[in-house]
Formats: sequence, structure tokens, C-alpha cells
Amino acid sequence: MLVLLPPSEGKATGGSGSPLDLGSLSLPGLGAARAEVLDQLVSLCSGDEVKAAEVLGLSEGLRGEIAKNAALREAGTRPAGEIYTGVLYDALGLATLPPAARRRAERSLLVFSGLWGAVRIDDRIPSYRCSMGVKLPGPGALGSYWRTRTPMADVLPEAAGNGLVLDLRSAAYAAAWKPKGAVAERTATVRVVQSKIVNGVEKRSVVSHFNKATKGRMVRDLLTAGADPSGPGELVEALRGLGYVVEAAPPERAGRAWALDVVVTEAQLRGMWW
Repeated sequence: MLVLLPPSEGKATGGSGSPLDLGSLSLPGLGAARAEVLDQLVSLCSGDEVKAAEVLGLSEGLRGEIAKNAALREAGTRPAGEIYTGVLYDALGLATLPPAARRRAERSLLVFSGLWGAVRIDDRIPSYRCSMGVKLPGPGALGSYWRTRTPMADVLPEAAGNGLVLDLRSAAYAAAWKPKGAVAERTATVRVVQSKIVNGVEKRSVVSHFNKATKGRMVRDLLTAGADPSGPGELVEALRGLGYVVEAAPPERAGRAWALDVVVTEAQLRGMWW
């Protein structure tokens, strides 16, 4: 099972490990592309601060991120699983996973990134600021760059192997690599839907904040249970076995991913799960 995650806007700081070693990162086929994006980001942030803030979409209160980016080559590093924070990662709770589940997480989880393309949770990286929606001098729009001008289309299918791909990325990060062909047929995307009874009638709506929390908790439960579904159908059964209400149907055409709805109630959203 390969689980594709978005990063978080907020990131932990204060890495005490050795400075970045691009050659040590997983998915070495992305190395040259990572070096190009890193060079352009450091160059941008070492120059005109106003221009850098505009390109990166930073408010006045986030101007400190520019200096942080300028020093990426010298900054201390931490495992990516400690760098990324926020709702999804809080619910996933990597630091509190049992040892066996943690080992599965290190094998299974890939975090997509505007700067790195994709990294595993034990890859050591510095804290940075560069979303997939950024358009850098040189590489241009990063979503398009990673999708069309890098070996992503070769590296990711190899990482996926013959197993399930559970794609939990947001739209901006999903643009960097779109599974195709046989890989797409083993891919499942997830939407979190709230079920609410209004005047005796069920109403459904797509949730936002709790979308991330539900996905994080779902991944944690799969890892802790030792689930290893080989395809979307087995994933549906595994999630139902863990107590999730899942609605899914195979895609109508070959070469398409499965779309799963995970249905949660208002009571769950108020804190019964978290």
C-alpha cells in the first residue's frame, strides 16, 4: 500500500540534524529536479524580499519565511514526519504509533511537496515554505513542473509497485502526479461526507476541517491494524472492518481510480473520534 499525503502549510522549526543532503532522500530519481527547485527558491529568497513575498504569496506576518528559505542549505534538518504539522498530521499521530505501525508508515507514506516533489516520513529535510501553487523563476508553476518536466511519471509507479495507491492529496498536490492505466485502477481517492438528519430527512455535505482529521485518523487505523489491501475493493472492506461507513463503486471505465465516500455523523464531528 502506498499512501499519498499533502504536506501542511505550517511546519515545525528548529531542526538539529545535519544540513540537507539531497542525495540521502528517498526516490533518488527526483534528485535533479529537487536540486533545480531548491536552487531557484534559495536564489529568490536571497534577493528582493518584496518579490519573494509576492511569488510565495506571503503576508507581512510571514516575511520571516523568506530568510528561512534563503538558508535552506545550511539549516538543521528533521524527519519529514516531524516537519509536517496540522490537522491531518495531528490525527495521524506518527510519534505515538506502535513500533510495527511506525515501520509500516515509513514504508507506505509519501508526502507531496512543491519543493521536494515527494518524500518519505523518515527523510531528513529542513523547515521551508513553498507550496505547490507557487510559480518559481525557472521551473515555473510547480504543479506543472513536477508533472511534466521531471521523472515523476516513472518514479511514482515504481514506488507504487503492484499494490494499492490510497490518494489523500488535495487538488493542488494531486496535479503533480496523476496515476494512469493499471496504477489508476489500483488507486482510491477519498471524500469525507457528513450525514445529518434534518426534519427526518438525511442531508449530506462535504466537510473541510474534519476532512483532514478523518483522513489522518483513517490512515492511523489502517497502519495500526496492519491492514495491507492490494486494491480499492479490499480497502473498502478493511475500512468497514475498522468501523468506517464507506460507500464506493468501481469506476465505469478502465484506467480510472475508485472514488470512496467516508460518511461521518455530526456527533463524530463534534469529537467522538478525536
